Parts: sequence; structure tokens; C-alpha cells
Amino acid sequence: MFQETTIVHGDKPEFYRALQAQLDGLLAGESDAIANAANTSALIFQMLPDINWAGFYFLQSEEELLLGPFQGKPACVRIAVGRGVCGAAVERAETMLVEDVHAFPGHIACDAASRSELVVPLTRDGQVFGVLDLDSPLPGRFDLDDQAGVEALAQTFIAASAWDA
Repeated sequence: MFQETTIVHGDKPEFYRALQAQLDGLLAGESDAIANAANTSALIFQMLPDINWAGFYFLQSEEELLLGPFQGKPACVRIAVGRGVCGAAVERAETMLVEDVHAFPGHIACDAASRSELVVPLTRDGQVFGVLDLDSPLPGRFDLDDQAGVEALAQTFIAASAWDA
């Protein structure tokens, strides 16, 4: 059962372990991918300090990501694979930790206030099917502790969610 609790923001690995426990409770017993994406993005947006966007993009085709559930300002609806930070994460099948999005070649500025970004590819059976995207108005907001923590949250989302074949 989910019960929201305030998490002390001292030790980042401990913060992410506590956030992981909350996400486990939030997704327990629910397998709908869209509902789980909505609740995952809401929890991350509410609990992570200094972010201005948290959400999902899912592959619509081999060439295009489509906006999924998110929290924050309205966003780009479609992103070409290989374009911007999200598209690069899909193309490379690796997490993208970008300290300054303005220095990233081909960055897509959905929200001009965003300065740093963390994008985790979502995979099942070895294939990328989407991304979990976090933006911050602060340059250098995300570090390797954030990357490890958000990658673990993404794995929890994937494991809890059923996908139609």
C-alpha cells in the first residue's frame, strides 16, 4: 500500500532508496502501463527537488517517440529517434546525463527554462521502447547518484507494468 512520506534530502543514495520504497508501494498491484507512468512521473516530480519536468516518451514507431504521461509544462509531442537528448538516448540505448542542454548538439527546447537533463531508456527483451525524461532549470543538477537512482526507478516502473505485444 502506498503511503507518501517526506524524504530527507541529505544522502542521495538513501534518498533514492526511500523514493524506491514509495514507488514500490505506489505501483503495487497495478499493472496498467499508462496509469503506472502517470503515477511514477507524479511521484518523481513531487519528491525530487529542482526539476521542472518529469515524464515519459514511448516509441510510436522505429523512428519516433510519442509523449506519454508527465508532470510539468506542456511538452513536445513527437521526437525523432536520434534527435535531442531523448532521441539520442533511444538511438544509443544508454542513459544520457547532460549538464548543460544548450551545449548538447540538436537539443530540443520544449521548455526554455530547462538547463540540464537526465534521460533513461526503457528496455524490455533487449529493446528500447521509451524513455523516462527529467529536466531541471539548474545547470549540472543531475549527477551519477541521480542517474543510478532514476535508472532503478525506471526498472521498477518496467517490472510493474504490463505491455501489450
